[in-house]
Amino acid sequence: MSSLVHDGTAILGRHLQRVRHAPALTVMTQTMPIVFLLFFGYVFGSALAMPGADYRAYLVPGLLVATAANGVMNGMFQAAQDTHRGVTDRLRTLPISRAAVPLGQALADLVTTAAGMVPLLLVGLAMGWRIEGTALEALGAVGLLLLFRFATTWVGILLGLASRSEEAAGQLGSAAFMLPLLSNAYIPTDGMPVLLRTVAEWNPISAVTTAVRELFGNASVPADAAWPVAHPVAGALLWSLALLALSAPAAVRRYART
Repeated sequence: MSSLVHDGTAILGRHLQRVRHAPALTVMTQTMPIVFLLFFGYVFGSALAMPGADYRAYLVPGLLVATAANGVMNGMFQAAQDTHRGVTDRLRTLPISRAAVPLGQALADLVTTAAGMVPLLLVGLAMGWRIEGTALEALGAVGLLLLFRFATTWVGILLGLASRSEEAAGQLGSAAFMLPLLSNAYIPTDGMPVLLRTVAEWNPISAVTTAVRELFGNASVPADAAWPVAHPVAGALLWSLALLALSAPAAVRRYART
């Protein structure tokens, strides 16, 4: 365990240095959610009428969760880049824990994500979004967001290690952009066709989004929704832990034999 902590910390430092040496990419990654918030909030917000709710207050939690779900794309691209440029092979020759390399990458992503949440929340507050729940509930919402990001990053790492090339990982990662569109992150699901609504409500993003909205006090829980959305906090925790339990051990095994 001490070896894993020591080696994982070293790999964490490597990835944070990687972020420091690519400031343009970091700035673009951190500012895109803000651009989406401004675009959706002021363009769609003026066109969508939601009875009893302000669209921008509805949108901010959904965009936070959509940003957390992008851990799939970021984790996949970085893992594929290291694998196909020979970095993974060099790391495997070192006397370090096999789990330390993917763990360090996932932790570095978690650190940068937590830092990137701050300006997004501030812009949301400037646009009129407010935290209506208690401070403890708000902390729970942030904790759920970070847990979901951590889980999706492991999914991305697994897919990146299994990818055939950087280009294939980039194309597959771009397809992950569609996942929030098949959820309640941007619009309610009650107006969708039955089949599409069922798919959207069993999307993990929908459960996490509903849980974050409930904890921030921004929207009530739909009574007639599928189980993960009708019980959002439990559904979000179960989805996140299931993704983590399935992808993390598989990613470590894949790394060990890559």
